[in-house]
Formats: sequence, C-alpha cells, structure tokens
Amino acid sequence: MFQVVWVFGFLVGTTTHTADLIVGGVNAYSDFPLGVRLFWVSLTFLDPATAALIIFRRRSGIVLGIAVIVADITVNWTVFVMVGGLSLFGVISQSLFAALILVTARPLWIWFGQSSPRERADPRREA
Repeated sequence: MFQVVWVFGFLVGTTTHTADLIVGGVNAYSDFPLGVRLFWVSLTFLDPATAALIIFRRRSGIVLGIAVIVADITVNWTVFVMVGGLSLFGVISQSLFAALILVTARPLWIWFGQSSPRERADPRREA
C-alpha cells in the first residue's frame, strides 16, 4: 500500500511539472529565481525516476524520494514565504505528502529488503 502511495505522489509531481513545461515552455517558471526554476525543471526527471525505483522495489528509490521531497518542500516553503506566487494549499498538501513519506520510509525499506521467494529458494544464494 505504501508503495502505491509513493508512486502516485511522485507521478502527480511528474505530471504537474511536465504540464507546466508543456504549457509554459522554457518560460514556465520565469517569475522565480533561476535556481528555483532549475530545481523545478529537474523534478520533471527526478520525480519519475523516484517512482520507477519504487515500482521496482529499489531502496535507492526510498533514499531519492526522501531527498527529493525534503528539498522540494524546503524550496517551496522558502519561495512561498520569501517570493510568493505559490498556493498555500499546494505547500501544505506537499508537506503532508512529505510527512507521509518520512513516516512510511522505514516500513517500505524493510519490505524492499525482503527477498523474493525465488531468491530464498536459490541454493547458490549465500545467507
């Protein structure tokens, strides 16, 4: 269940940033500082990469997902407070998703670490 929530959340981010770029082109985030714009564009690649790693039960996806969401809420809250232009609903809902990520990371990590029945049955596999 946690895996589905993670994938869904990061695919929502993918869709949001992709739509922004399709509609706004290279000027999609032109009202914001360059570093912020570059970060948001990078999420167009980082969000689906995270989702893919989570789909394939890779622990690296958990690490990437935590890094991405913590960086994202840090950037977005900073922009919200210092620059403006972001909705309160957006930063709060994203923060709630971040909290969910942080709370479910450990159980997901444990679950991803469990080997498949086929791996456990492989006599060549070392204990």
